[in-house]
Amino acid sequence: MTFKLCKRCILPSTKPDLTFNENGICSACFRFEKRKFVDWNKKEKELSKIVENHKSESNWDCVIPVSGGKDSTFQALYARKLGLNPLLVSSTTCDLSPLGNENINNLKNLGFDHIQFSPKKDIRNKLNRFGLEQVGDISWPEHVAMFTLPVKVAVKFGISLIIWGENSQDEYGAGTEKAAKKNILDRDWLEEYGGLNGLRVNDLPLLLNIKKKDLFPYIYPTLEELNKAKITSIFLGSFIPWNGLNNAILSQAYGLKTYGKSVEGSIVDYENLDNHQNGIHDYFKYLKFGFSRATDILSTLIRREIIDRNTALDLLKRNERECFPSFHLGKSLEDIISPLDLNKDEFIKIADMHTNPEIFSFGIDGEFQKLKDGTPQLSEEFLNIYE
Repeated sequence: MTFKLCKRCILPSTKPDLTFNENGICSACFRFEKRKFVDWNKKEKELSKIVENHKSESNWDCVIPVSGGKDSTFQALYARKLGLNPLLVSSTTCDLSPLGNENINNLKNLGFDHIQFSPKKDIRNKLNRFGLEQVGDISWPEHVAMFTLPVKVAVKFGISLIIWGENSQDEYGAGTEKAAKKNILDRDWLEEYGGLNGLRVNDLPLLLNIKKKDLFPYIYPTLEELNKAKITSIFLGSFIPWNGLNNAILSQAYGLKTYGKSVEGSIVDYENLDNHQNGIHDYFKYLKFGFSRATDILSTLIRREIIDRNTALDLLKRNERECFPSFHLGKSLEDIISPLDLNKDEFIKIADMHTNPEIFSFGIDGEFQKLKDGTPQLSEEFLNIYE
């Protein structure tokens, strides 16, 4: 397998669906450069027209899915600026952190109406373990729920507009040009890019001996239901120049609490604050593709000319290569996986099963070579792309 690194940012070719042009520039950077030629005034007028068409005299004007983090806080504030009265909807994370709960309460204190759905713990734990074992993603049920519950709430209350944040395919460069340009989040986008990893909720009753009615929170509304409710579901980032760092600064000014130091496995203190399981999710991403959240963040900072590429490479070497999730937001791995009836040794076996043999090194015993903290050692061939 031939590896390459973007010549502008530091995304590697192992990122799923990332493409490179003839100059070695990745699709994320290429799409970001095209933003310079977007008529954002025209885009904001388009957004204003959508907003006016969905304002209600007797109901909330829109649903905004929120975690309480920097982006969803920004979305809520921006909707209010547009003159909307939003209903904020949270699907509780798998292992809600005190900081995440505090930031959700901050949104309530800012004067927003809010609904929070908390799933059955026994069902969610089964789904967490199944996702971890089968597709290497402990956050699989969380991703399904956070993209599904707000839509179900909109249908239930007759709210015709849902405002999501960024289109991740545009911000991070994976997927087709068509997906990056898409203004709406629909079932097709969810199944292709929403983190389902090929699993479908309808398969789970037989696979896990779970009653179908216990999976109701994870089942996306039918096309008939969506059409009847006349749901429009948009990405706010398709209409304004999205900037996660600016969102973080503004949200903190309105009371968002951060970790106060770099979140474990990251280089910033303002992301992944709500769920203790996020460290495991990012670790498995590293095992599959050889990069983690730090690479994504550094690459967005390069594109916005906040840091240069050489500085990003130096920070990457300091922060990403040893990323075993012993703790996340101060909670130990053992405590995080205990509700899943997993111990640390079993967790490591599952992690090894999902470690990509093409990018990590083997020892003479045929086992993965590991660094001091237990993270597998990247192969020399893969590391060479960073030189």
